[in-house]
Amino acid sequence: MLHAYEGYLEKGRFYPIGSPVNIRGRRRVIITVLDEPISESNEKPQAKAWREFFEVVNASDEKIPKKFEKVNFTQEGNL
Repeated sequence: MLHAYEGYLEKGRFYPIGSPVNIRGRRRVIITVLDEPISESNEKPQAKAWREFFEVVNASDEKIPKKFEKVNFTQEGNL
């Protein structure tokens, strides 16, 4: 089976544009890097928001707790 995915490389990571990449097991791949930069305008707003979110999370040295306090967003009140 052969698939082609469009995306961009940034800091050694591949970010797909459009559908998420779902590849199981080890597969032989060929990556072609084009001689054209991607502009931020080509990136979908949701993809950009998630990319920026994970960049901040990965750059943080704050320890992530194993359990979080439960929050009920359907009730009014002060957080």
